[in-house]
Amino acid sequence: MKFDVAIVGSGLAGLSVALHLAENRKIAVISKRALRDGASDWAQGGIAAVLDSTDSYDEHVADTLIAGAGLCDEAATRYIVENGRHAIDWLIAQGVPFTRDENAELGYHLTREGGHSQRRIIHAADATGHAVQLTLEQKVRAHPNITLLENHIAIDLIKSDRVGLKDGSARCLGLYVQDVNTGKVITIAAGHTVLATGGAGKVYLYTTNPDTATGDGIAMAWRAGCSVANMEFIQFHPTCLYHPYAKSFLISEAVRGEGGLLKLPANAGNAAGQRFMPAHDERGELAPRDIVARAIDFEMKKRGLDHVDLDITHQSPEFLKEHFPTIYARCLEFGIDITRQPIPVVPAAHYTCGGVMTDLAGRTDLAGLYAVGETACTGLHGANRLASNSLLECVVLGRAAALDIEQQKVPAAPVLPAWDESRVTDADEEVVITQNWDELRRFMWNFVSIVRTTKRLERAQHRIRLLKEEIDEYYANFRITRDLLELRNLVDVASLIVNSALSRHESRGLHYSLDFPDTLPTALPTILKPVKSENKKLN
Repeated sequence: MKFDVAIVGSGLAGLSVALHLAENRKIAVISKRALRDGASDWAQGGIAAVLDSTDSYDEHVADTLIAGAGLCDEAATRYIVENGRHAIDWLIAQGVPFTRDENAELGYHLTREGGHSQRRIIHAADATGHAVQLTLEQKVRAHPNITLLENHIAIDLIKSDRVGLKDGSARCLGLYVQDVNTGKVITIAAGHTVLATGGAGKVYLYTTNPDTATGDGIAMAWRAGCSVANMEFIQFHPTCLYHPYAKSFLISEAVRGEGGLLKLPANAGNAAGQRFMPAHDERGELAPRDIVARAIDFEMKKRGLDHVDLDITHQSPEFLKEHFPTIYARCLEFGIDITRQPIPVVPAAHYTCGGVMTDLAGRTDLAGLYAVGETACTGLHGANRLASNSLLECVVLGRAAALDIEQQKVPAAPVLPAWDESRVTDADEEVVITQNWDELRRFMWNFVSIVRTTKRLERAQHRIRLLKEEIDEYYANFRITRDLLELRNLVDVASLIVNSALSRHESRGLHYSLDFPDTLPTALPTILKPVKSENKKLN
């Protein structure tokens, strides 16, 4: 199959690129499940942007830099913040039904979240991502220049040096993808390829992310020789619903923004019902996420608790049902009435602040290859992402990448080799995959989560090395499946996280080490470069 642009991923970043390019380019959008099965659809809180005259770009930039613990790229941050209004106007023009407020300057309700000095979060009730994705999906499905390949999983990128082209520099020419339903592998040639596959939360045992968040784009880019940055900074959302049957359900930051208080639960003895955040940070519940997550982790370990409580019962039932209808309904399904009871919560892996290094047009080290959204590292998030900046980055950088691609001629697509599986057989036992998947996620949670030590990181590194040998051997001898491809990507991402963490001899933002508790005076990014392309010969 041949396209002008192949976009891997169907979240807000990928769909933004597709819609900005579709008038003049032939586009493929590759989604390993249905279009709305990614993390964008799950986003509750909203999109941060300067939309009121009482706010300013300088304040939004300052809030981002403070949350990022000195590691944000200020130029990138300012570029994204200053393009925020344009991004919101574009989404409104597409028909996104943001929550209205006729008394507000722009006519839309703005809320506030942790780390923000102003109300600047535009939202669609408490299901912003779903509203945005549904709107853009309808546009994408209706566009004649966009081909949707749902239930297709990317395998690896195809580089020019692998097909005998010697023009002096490597270039991405497309990729191999597998039709999950049939098992058939398709070769896709593309003048430009965009990675928009989201983050890697599934590398951890507990995560707010959907099952699709297996770091596919980061791993593929790394194997193709691209630089990766700041992978040690994994954001743990402080408040994931704690319930045995509630899989990865997030309690939005906006609940604390609207006055929700973190308290010790009933089994905390004499301290039951007490707030604890003021003892950890003067900003209390509105401190940045890394501080709140560490505080909860500290209180749970200190007191032997399995969760803490988030209490917003002081707000009226009418207010809660209007502002948090999804959270209210979901909690009620589990017998928790948030109008009368506190919500039991625990931290969970939430956002990958690092990723494939790009410039402000989404360009990577490899010509013809772009990365946008959570897959990329632009420098915006630094050592800790400020709440609701992620969807903003998706739209702003999605447009920037599209404009950059549009200004270039569409390269002639060479004939690419078909996928060769003549030397592999069907796997006789799938238990190897499930066993390794479970082992990886469990030791990453135990050794590489909110609080780290060098000894734990080294233990994880040793186990990753053993797992990688097993997985590589399995990959070389058996026909691929989605589970195998995702596991292969996860172990590559786990290695990047651990190696990045071991190289940072300080505590900063989301990376907290008991062996290096102090913060160094100079903030430097962690940049990993492959010694050589790790694109081994395919099956």
